[in-house]
Amino acid sequence: MTGADEPDWAVCLPHPALRALVGRYIGYRQQGVTLGVHRGLPGQHITVIISLAAPVRLVGMPGSLQGPGRWQGLVGGLHAGPALIGQDREQAGLHLELDPLGVRTLLGVSAPELAGRVVDLTELPRAALADLPDRLREAPDWPTRFATLDRALLDCATRAAPHRPPGEISWAWQRLVRAGGRVPVGALATDVGWSRRHFSERFSREVGLTPKQAGRVVRFGRAAEMLRRLPKGGLAEVALSCGYFDQAHLSNEFRSMAGCSPRTWIAEELPFLQDAGKLDGAP
Repeated sequence: MTGADEPDWAVCLPHPALRALVGRYIGYRQQGVTLGVHRGLPGQHITVIISLAAPVRLVGMPGSLQGPGRWQGLVGGLHAGPALIGQDREQAGLHLELDPLGVRTLLGVSAPELAGRVVDLTELPRAALADLPDRLREAPDWPTRFATLDRALLDCATRAAPHRPPGEISWAWQRLVRAGGRVPVGALATDVGWSRRHFSERFSREVGLTPKQAGRVVRFGRAAEMLRRLPKGGLAEVALSCGYFDQAHLSNEFRSMAGCSPRTWIAEELPFLQDAGKLDGAP
């Protein structure tokens, strides 16, 4: 368990050999949590959560057949609706951001197999992941835990034959992410030299979402990040910056993908968002 003298938040980039596959590691510790259910929002990463306290409780995954469950360590695939997570008053753990095109190498399963689902780490075909919750819980501090993650993921990556998606799909995914989801599917297909139908089928087989769904999720994730540090122009500025028609369009999309309005989400999650926002730009 985390020590009382540790910082509540810590962030670390993975080992350089992992950075094409993993975005960052985030360690967190919270006490006196009053929000009973946290909304895990759609975004561009596949997420691994490892609890250092009580198991993570999935209350529901709207739009999915996934039922409630409890896991000490889990991986959540790309999704287009909120993952509803029950919260205890005290919680601690680690959050990993994985690139969808890298999960087959790291986890031994594809992004489409994970889409809209939560899977126990012990069910994955990677022995180095099964006892990670125990090893991380025994570690004395965040740097040691991050180093433990590096070793486990490097072991997964080096023991497995690397999966290399078609270059056209990797390029299209990276362009979509860089553009915040604001690239028409037809333009992506034309640029890689494929028909729209062929491109959509190949993209879906690698990412787990259609190009249109992926663009929508990436754009929504960009909007949610802006809401963490709401600009002076408020929701209207966020809508304009992220390519929504207007504030009403953003609000409707938020209700669809978060299950609530932007203002409700800010009101519910603001204490967490303010603390998590301190991680931005950290080494």
